[in-house]
Amino acid sequence: MPELPEVETVRRGLIPAMEGRRIERAEVRRPDLRWPLPERLTERLTGARVDRLRRRSKYVLADLDTGETLLVHLGMSGRMTVSGLKLGAFVHDHPPREKHDHVVLGMEGGARVTFNDARRFGFMDLMRTDGAEAHPLLAGLGPEPLGNGFSGPVLADALAGRRTPIKAALLDQRVVAGLGNIYVCEALHRAGISPRRQARNLSRARAGALVPVIREVLAEAIEAGGSSLRDHRQASGELGYFQHAFRAYGREGGACPNGCGRTIRRIVQAGRSTFYCPACQR
Repeated sequence: MPELPEVETVRRGLIPAMEGRRIERAEVRRPDLRWPLPERLTERLTGARVDRLRRRSKYVLADLDTGETLLVHLGMSGRMTVSGLKLGAFVHDHPPREKHDHVVLGMEGGARVTFNDARRFGFMDLMRTDGAEAHPLLAGLGPEPLGNGFSGPVLADALAGRRTPIKAALLDQRVVAGLGNIYVCEALHRAGISPRRQARNLSRARAGALVPVIREVLAEAIEAGGSSLRDHRQASGELGYFQHAFRAYGREGGACPNGCGRTIRRIVQAGRSTFYCPACQR
């Protein structure tokens, strides 16, 4: 499942093709993805200008000049790729249509944005822009980890009284939005915090120290284009590269990069694999 860096990478890649441009033709090639697509989606998108592309948690949001916002979730295998974008004298040609190209947007200027999803766990919705934050998928989300609303005191308050392990607490989108298994493992390793520690037992000082580490991990991952373990592709179609910089995630049995002499272990927490160093993370 794409996490914040993968979704942010896709959003940034879509901006040159979509932001400030009209959708000249919307082609919806099936009635549903994970859930039924919005009624009259083709009609409601065709002719609309994309005023702004933004991200909330793991969702891409396209604010349209019609007063509606298109919400996109990539699911497990979804991709939004751009073709036909003019970059100076160079143009990315449009590839042949594929079986799982479910929604295709022909943009003003000649670019094409394609939503491809082989497993169809992704979805789209249309909502009123002025009430977007009340959408059921957005209403309960916590602060953005790269935004000003996320700080040591905010995190400490959110963790107070929680008897769950810190790993599970950070995966709770009500605590902080956009974090997933990969980046929580990486942040906890860098911060030297055991994923088993109860969230309520994390001191305010350590919560404050964890916030910049989370920001650092996410910023590095975005710079690398995200992590491509299975399906993630940037909007250009290229792979992300942050998986080559993993310090803990997926490195079971490998030497801890901190040079402590111990190896990375894997445990299962709430059905998810957790990777950590038993010496460095306490």
